[in-house]
Amino acid sequence: MRDDSYYGCAETTLIVLQEAFGLSAPRDSAPAMALNGGIAYSGGMCGAISGAAMALGRLAEKRISDHKEAKRAARLLTQDLIREFEDRFAAHNCADLIDYDISKPEQHDAFIESGIWRDSCMQQIEFAVEQLHTLADADKWNGALSALPQE
Repeated sequence: MRDDSYYGCAETTLIVLQEAFGLSAPRDSAPAMALNGGIAYSGGMCGAISGAAMALGRLAEKRISDHKEAKRAARLLTQDLIREFEDRFAAHNCADLIDYDISKPEQHDAFIESGIWRDSCMQQIEFAVEQLHTLADADKWNGALSALPQE
């Protein structure tokens, strides 16, 4: 990530996965704008996860004609990502991952100045993308779906 980048974690993850998945309008980050910083800087779910969840939903919708089944696949694949993310980073909420309350302007400024977004946040984005980008391949996608629990 560059210092002049204006995309946050959710937007970046969404864009990269949309491109990897060959989805339409892959550079459109608008749906993820308010998800950065754990949803509107609230410190909730990491934007790398929420951006990935959005991309998974779009991919599932493209590949599974039954909406209910597409939603189920996207949900279960996202649950898997959350578990893997927590195993790797010991948390999934932004506030726990960065240790700043970025809803406060002075803390947001300190967060930016610290460079943690370039180091830790980038690792989290890369992890989410690394875990999911192979699903662009139809065989990998089908394998992932067959590994999901039956409901």
